[in-house]
Parts: sequence; C-alpha cells; structure tokens
Amino acid sequence: MAYQHFTEMPVWESAHKLVLLVYHQSSGFPKEEQYALTTQIRRAAVSVSSNIAEGFGRHHSRDKSQFYYNSRGSLYEVEDQALIARDLGYMSADGYHEVKNLVDATIFDLNKIIKTLAG
Repeated sequence: MAYQHFTEMPVWESAHKLVLLVYHQSSGFPKEEQYALTTQIRRAAVSVSSNIAEGFGRHHSRDKSQFYYNSRGSLYEVEDQALIARDLGYMSADGYHEVKNLVDATIFDLNKIIKTLAG
C-alpha cells in the first residue's frame, strides 16, 4: 500500500501514541528531573515519530532505512529510560508496561518495513 502522507502509516500512528503516552507518564516526574530524565525520554520519543516522518520523505530505500534504523534505536532508548523511571519510582509498573508494549509493537512494525526495504 502506497501512503500519501506519513500520518497514514500505522507505524507512525503507534509512534505518535508513544509520544503522547511518554509526555503523560513523564508529567509526574520530580521537578529536579525536568532537565534530565524528563527531557531525555521525551526527546527520544519525539525522535521515533520524527525519524519515521523524515524517512517517509526520502526517495531512496537506503535513505529511508537509515531513518527507520534511527527510529528503532530511539525506541530502545525510550524503553531504557522508562525502566530507569520505573526503578526510581517515577513511573508505575503499569505505566512502564504500557510504554513497553507500545515500544515493542512499534519495533515489530519498523522491522517489517526495514526488511521490506532491504528487498
């Protein structure tokens, strides 16, 4: 299926949901984390959807793949930071699992796209 805009891609929709979830989950982090973990996890989450959007705009498979690989790396960064937040008591176990499930689903979809582009 040829998408006309990146917002039509199910993987981008998942990534966008992840951004919103991460912003919601991190809104209760302690004030002293405002310029540390809060900013870091949010930037990583935004990077996921932004790299998907940028990859969509590229014309060559190799260029597209690079942005999708970057997006996948940022997903693992979000997962790591969510683990840290959970272990520090900033995020509930349920909140962590919600983030983790969305990360896993997005990685799964990205891997399918990357494999398709590799031919």
